[in-house]
Amino acid sequence: MSEVRVRFAPSPTGNLHVGGARTCLFNWLFARSQGGKLVLRIEDTDPARFQEGSVGQIIRSMKWLGLDWDEGPEVGGPCEPYYQSQRTEIYQKYIQQLLDEGKAYYCFCTPEELEAQREIQRQRKQPFRYPRPCRNLSKEEVERRLAAGEPHSIRFKIPMKGNMRVHDLIHGRMDFDLGQFDDFVIAKTNGTPTYNFAVVIDDHLMGMTHVLRAEEHIPNTPKQILLYEALGFEVPQFGHMSMILAPDRSKLSKRHGAQSVEEFQAMGYLPEALLNYLTLLGWSPEGNQEIITKEETVKQFDMNKMSHKGAVYDIKKLYWINGQYLQSLPLERIVQDVKPFFVKDGLVTEDWLKDEGNLKYLTHLVEVVRVRVKTLQEIADASTYFFKDFDTFDEKGVRKFFTEEGIALLKKCRDRIAAAPEAEFTEADLEKLYNAIVEEEGIALGKIIQPSRLALSGRTVTPGMFDVMVLLGKEKTLQRMDQAIAFGEKQLKG
Repeated sequence: MSEVRVRFAPSPTGNLHVGGARTCLFNWLFARSQGGKLVLRIEDTDPARFQEGSVGQIIRSMKWLGLDWDEGPEVGGPCEPYYQSQRTEIYQKYIQQLLDEGKAYYCFCTPEELEAQREIQRQRKQPFRYPRPCRNLSKEEVERRLAAGEPHSIRFKIPMKGNMRVHDLIHGRMDFDLGQFDDFVIAKTNGTPTYNFAVVIDDHLMGMTHVLRAEEHIPNTPKQILLYEALGFEVPQFGHMSMILAPDRSKLSKRHGAQSVEEFQAMGYLPEALLNYLTLLGWSPEGNQEIITKEETVKQFDMNKMSHKGAVYDIKKLYWINGQYLQSLPLERIVQDVKPFFVKDGLVTEDWLKDEGNLKYLTHLVEVVRVRVKTLQEIADASTYFFKDFDTFDEKGVRKFFTEEGIALLKKCRDRIAAAPEAEFTEADLEKLYNAIVEEEGIALGKIIQPSRLALSGRTVTPGMFDVMVLLGKEKTLQRMDQAIAFGEKQLKG
């Protein structure tokens, strides 16, 4: 068997969205599991849809996800160029071949004529079918009209009738009635090749053995197979991945939330988590495993386990998976990834991060905070009060914990902490101090923990209270307790 070769061929019409990322991922997994190669090809033949900077964004997103490619932009390879816009002469050669062999023909129908035909069929409530008026024009008439400079496209001759049976790697047997297809355009009026034509030429010349792509391309498959056969090319194996559906099982759209890889990155998701989640959208690992690395997936990957049913997009599942990786990845890695979020939120500066002592402090902080949150952004959000003072407190918390009893207990804690030696300002010593007060007062620990938490953070939910105190330091801890006591007393009076 020849070496497995697959491709990811995005169009530069915007950022890499989750659907495209999943297509790339499954091609990458198949290539790596089979010891094959992944080719990155940029399908940029439509200038109307091209977005400046899109190629760079796609490549950055692939790199961030850790999906490398063996041939393509920035890598090179034996099939260069890997941009379709640079392969025009190649396409023209094969278009001419089909014309010379009578398998394609010039179409002189104007847009107005085609629209008039559409309107007639629309009124008859019929699907549009190109009536093929130019299919059998004489050679002389074609030459005359070309010589007159009449605008024209080039269409491929589809058999007028017949059936095609295709074995899809994911969906199994698929049958197509060729009588339902038009003689489709392979070169536009401006000479630009269409998607269905260019992709066949490129997939053949780049040696693709398998074409794994989204389900929306199923209608293109018989057209492309006919082109392969007309050109005398070997037909690759096709596999069409199920659609990603919204929670209500409608087509996924922007209204359902974040769509692009860069959006998820900006929200504080980790690449490992996003890849893990996309892996589960259409493929199942052994057993009930839900946390699986791409390396583990490569070892287990089997195309036969891919589902032909639509995969439901569930942001809550991704959120949970991200939390698992946030806790399991090395602390140093999480600290490195979270730094930009602290800088963006104005909690620290780049210069502050260069100080070894500050970096040690941040590492301790992240270690304490990450167990209670699910994203990198949430680590920064949960750390705000360590860097910025505040003068407001959670309203519900004030009503519940800044009572006369709560403020009295807070005062007692404050005085005991102030009297304790500096050397005893550790998590263990503070826990002993609080437990001693609990025993003296005959109360539950929460009676003094909750007012203290609210005093030090302004919030009712934080990491462990004694971790918070140590990270703030004794001086800042006492300052915030004093502020809370004054605030609480004022509230009680007024």
